[in-house]
Amino acid sequence: MTRISAEHPQMSVEDFEELAAKAPEGVKLELINGKLQVKPVPDQLHRAIVMWLLTQCMQQRPDTLLYPEQDLRVSAYRRGRAVADAVLAPVDHFVTHDGMWPEPAGVLMAVEVTSHDADTDRRDRVEKRDAYAQAGIPVHLLVDRDADRLVVHADPRDGIYRATHSHDYGDTVALPAPVGITLDTGKLKDYSG
Repeated sequence: MTRISAEHPQMSVEDFEELAAKAPEGVKLELINGKLQVKPVPDQLHRAIVMWLLTQCMQQRPDTLLYPEQDLRVSAYRRGRAVADAVLAPVDHFVTHDGMWPEPAGVLMAVEVTSHDADTDRRDRVEKRDAYAQAGIPVHLLVDRDADRLVVHADPRDGIYRATHSHDYGDTVALPAPVGITLDTGKLKDYSG
């Protein structure tokens, strides 16, 4: 039996894109490392965290926008498709991109906020981290609600992030270049639960 991977995907990218375009409202599909995945609908605390981060980015980097629920081409040879909880990119960065799945070139940071479901460990902590590193996204920020911490991955080389730092809620977190934002994460304690 052939193992599902980017080289041996469950379905073609074209079939996936057709299926994703026809998915009912409230359902987001992803193709990560050759596997079809259903992205859970965010709960209110998940949305609050993304909005808090959006506000921080707007205040400190007015030349960028934090795009919530952004579709991206990711993984080896761009055969994957992911819906990031948010991505930081220059203002109007995605205006020039046609289609639903733009290339990640120019994206400064991908953000994932863990969900309280059975797949969050594999999907949010491993597969998406690896896909963002393979895509060359400079910074990946994981807001880990199970551990009440932020994990910052940076310096993608050879398909993996070379630097990883964990910070507890309440810490001051300086996101590395090219992001250049400092987060006072005390507010995240209000979103624990």
